[in-house]
Amino acid sequence: MSKHLELLKPILAEVIAPQAQLVDAKAAFPKKAMQALADVGLLGLLSSADVGGLGEGPRAAVEVIEAIAQHCATTAMVTTMHYSAAAVIEAHGTLAERKKTASGEHLSTLAFSEAGSRSHFWAPVSTAKRVEGGIALDAQKSWITSNNHAATYVWSSRPVDSQEASTIWLVPRQTKNIKPADSFDGLGLRGNDSGPCQSDNAIIPEENRLGEDGAGFGIMMEIVLPYFSVMNAACSLGLMEGATQRACAHASGARYAHIDKSLADLPTIRNYLARMRCKTDMARTLLYDTVSAMEVEREDMKLRVLESKAVCNEAATEVTDLAMRVCGGAAFRRDVGVERYFRDARAGTVMAPTTDVLYDFIGKAICGMELF
Repeated sequence: MSKHLELLKPILAEVIAPQAQLVDAKAAFPKKAMQALADVGLLGLLSSADVGGLGEGPRAAVEVIEAIAQHCATTAMVTTMHYSAAAVIEAHGTLAERKKTASGEHLSTLAFSEAGSRSHFWAPVSTAKRVEGGIALDAQKSWITSNNHAATYVWSSRPVDSQEASTIWLVPRQTKNIKPADSFDGLGLRGNDSGPCQSDNAIIPEENRLGEDGAGFGIMMEIVLPYFSVMNAACSLGLMEGATQRACAHASGARYAHIDKSLADLPTIRNYLARMRCKTDMARTLLYDTVSAMEVEREDMKLRVLESKAVCNEAATEVTDLAMRVCGGAAFRRDVGVERYFRDARAGTVMAPTTDVLYDFIGKAICGMELF
């Protein structure tokens, strides 16, 4: 077993799995889980060894997220957003910020989605202007995961001077005039503290820019989109695996007393379970092929990145729906856990880039058209 999975295994058993139902029921941010990940160095998974990180890449990130999501998709998504932000900080941040990220001192997240551009995260309408004392940010961010708990946001805006699409900044949450909204209380991923954040003349040092002014689109496409897509897909894969295992356990254990048979003795139930297993394994094969493509920068890497999120997100909704059918009335009980997987799986398809947008991108790509 790889080092990162060895570090993760006791945290899954002792912290993440036991608190998953409470995180969902109370819409509670998974503080204990995130602290446990920080304590063993797993928040520094993508940070290089020279700043104290584990120096891993997309394969390790996918393995960690999938394993977490089998127990708690909320914790998996908070970690996904941290890793997505950490990849940008590692590539463009100062030495001090890279060390804070590697050590787990700073939980980070992405602040891309905006009220004005909605799920088109690559086209921010928020502004950044040079003023006395630094750069003034004005924005209405629509969705930020870990909104009230992240120490730093990886934040997009229009450029200061460039005519390009965007610029990326590292913004401390405690910056004056940064105003995150109250915690999220929604259908699924209920503890991820996702919500709007408003910035009114929030001033940060110009040195907090990540990359060059106007280079944001390139950073989004070359770093954020590949990492976020495969980790988001891994979250869906973990949900599929968790739902399949629980459905199989329920079908094998639940019995019809009058005929002394289990649910699994019914061909229809076995058919549903087989479909779940096949769809989960197909999605896993595509996702890990995507990771392989990323590792060697294979020619079809960009297409695979788009496909992996679309396929895994959509498959997760199908597999968790089948899990509800298999478990029947029992599936509606919270202690069985299947309905939580069902609700959590719905988030992936509407997280930018949404499944519908991805299919459009994939269609353009295979027809030789420009994506943007």
